[in-house]
Amino acid sequence: MPMTLIRELPRPSAIKEEFALSPELTTIKAERDEEIKRIFRGESDKFLLIIGPCSADSEESVIDYITRLRELQEKVKEKVFIIPRIYTGKPRTTGDGYKGMLHQPNPTAMPDLAAGIAAVRNLHIKALAETGFTAADEMLYPENYSYLDDILAYVAVGARSVENQQHRLVSSGVSIPVGMKNPTSGDISVMMNAITAAQHAHAFIYRASEAKSDGNPYAHAILRGYVNERGQSFPNYHYEDLYRLAQIYAEKNLQNPALIVDTNHSNSGKQYLEQIRISKEILHSMRHSEDIKKLVKGLMIESYIEDGSQKIGENIYGKSITDPCLGWEKSERLVLDIAELL
Repeated sequence: MPMTLIRELPRPSAIKEEFALSPELTTIKAERDEEIKRIFRGESDKFLLIIGPCSADSEESVIDYITRLRELQEKVKEKVFIIPRIYTGKPRTTGDGYKGMLHQPNPTAMPDLAAGIAAVRNLHIKALAETGFTAADEMLYPENYSYLDDILAYVAVGARSVENQQHRLVSSGVSIPVGMKNPTSGDISVMMNAITAAQHAHAFIYRASEAKSDGNPYAHAILRGYVNERGQSFPNYHYEDLYRLAQIYAEKNLQNPALIVDTNHSNSGKQYLEQIRISKEILHSMRHSEDIKKLVKGLMIESYIEDGSQKIGENIYGKSITDPCLGWEKSERLVLDIAELL
């Protein structure tokens, strides 16, 4: 038998009842949602930073990191709006390896998705309750968005998912900004088609129900670099790349043209220290083109407490077990520099 159904997972309503948002937290989310949408509509000049670990592997260290981020937000609040990355699902190119807290609440234990769903929601609620931050997460499985649809600030659709029809259709029914990454091949038309699909109304199957969406006017682009047929990384954050995307947007009838630039992945060739230079180059490009300045709404930065990455089981506190990240001291300095350069 090629597949075995292990158990039925809890319904979103049951998880939301068990890990409920208080009225106070609901109000905080609503206020943050509106401020983020004002940035995407061009009504606010604040610059978005979607920053945090490559994968949220430990509740303790993630909350520690976000608490530090809260203090930093206060220092730059006039110019920068921070959305922490709490990425609980990790896509894998071959399907092998650690797939995030959703799959393995304990990275050294066997997968347990029922426990993972509870751990993920609990982490997002704890982050909001203790720091006032609603966070970003990746839409690894479209069906799982309904476990977090009342708490997330931002959703990303990854380079390996952006061409998937279900990701596009579900994104059209999401009430917060959804970033569509360019595919690993770098074909910009795939990303733009995904944005177009997400901004339109659709009827589709979702969680065994017939669903209808009105379209998401905040679906937008994320440039993350690409790889060629030989597996070599190439960036797409340079002035020419940003200007070209601004021209492509101008040719299309899309709402709220916007771009978030991912400073890691193929843009850095996974050389995580390059994120510092790349961030500053993008700000430089914004100063030299009004079209680029209007289009670029923020950056996506991979950052944690310790520099680099480690293997699962090394147990170095606050160090990534997936892609390498900027450590806290470098991250803090970068955020302060970005605010000063804006």
